[in-house]
Amino acid sequence: MIGLVLGMLSVLVVLQVFQRSDAAKRAALGGDDAQNSGALALTQLQRDLRQSGHGVAAFPIMGCDLVLPGGRTIAAIAPVTINHADIPDGDAGTDTLRVVYGSSNGSPEGSRILVQPGAAVYSVAAPASFVVGDSVIASPATRPAPCSLRLTTVTAVVSPTPPNVTVAFGVASMANGRLYNLGPTPRVLAYAVREQRLTVCDMLANDCTTAASVDDPAIWVPVGNQIVSLRAQYGRDTTAPAMDAVVDVFDQTAPATACAWMRVSAVRLAVVARSPQQAAEDVTAAAPTWAGSADAPIDLDGVADWQQFRYRSFETLVPVRNMTWLAGTPGC
Repeated sequence: MIGLVLGMLSVLVVLQVFQRSDAAKRAALGGDDAQNSGALALTQLQRDLRQSGHGVAAFPIMGCDLVLPGGRTIAAIAPVTINHADIPDGDAGTDTLRVVYGSSNGSPEGSRILVQPGAAVYSVAAPASFVVGDSVIASPATRPAPCSLRLTTVTAVVSPTPPNVTVAFGVASMANGRLYNLGPTPRVLAYAVREQRLTVCDMLANDCTTAASVDDPAIWVPVGNQIVSLRAQYGRDTTAPAMDAVVDVFDQTAPATACAWMRVSAVRLAVVARSPQQAAEDVTAAAPTWAGSADAPIDLDGVADWQQFRYRSFETLVPVRNMTWLAGTPGC
């Protein structure tokens, strides 16, 4: 009997040691998983945000609607848009992002259209900046109101005489306007957190604006797991009358004019990642905070039993460099 009791006591001690060891292991591994997931998600967002505005940051086309070759319209193009009305909401308490940029080596100010020999032919000052297959936008000399432009593709380039660029679908009355080159692979990407995953939708390939598409992983592609929150704010240069390329305020108010867009020189981001390991008891007493809400807690009420998970939060300020370079826009 004495041996049996001692054996049982030994088993209890071993079980307690194992339980504590397993709990410590789960806590360490869970924290590492959250660290990796958050860092990878933030890296992808930073990469696209740094490119935002390339080829589409010129004043004459900023904020215009863009009609795609298939007929769909992308409303109010801008380098980065927070919580655009066309993008279905993500998880409760999270923000969405829409990022636009091109891949051209041409001038960000476009090439002046000298004359228009034909409906789909533009005679430009710098034809060498265009290559067959490039995506381009033609803008008239006077900005239309409302502003609606068309994205089309270069089908032929004749250089130097006559310096003509032929496109798949031309628009009349573009003489003295400008032809903007977005390169062979322009990107219009929508980001949202859905069911604790960071997802991205290619708006040039898919209609990302319908609520029915958000559950389709072929359209909203998961690129980061265990991401429970994405928060963002515009960084604005409010210095007047001339901008100085320094962020003065942060907010989420979408700019209403081209000049207002030109004043957005940075985006502040916060990404919160969660450990995949759920603890048996509460291990997080308070939700993470971020500077964008004056250190108020990030809303995690949409995450079931959120106190029983561990979190890692990542916060950064990403300069929208293609806007910063245009800080001297006349009249803005």
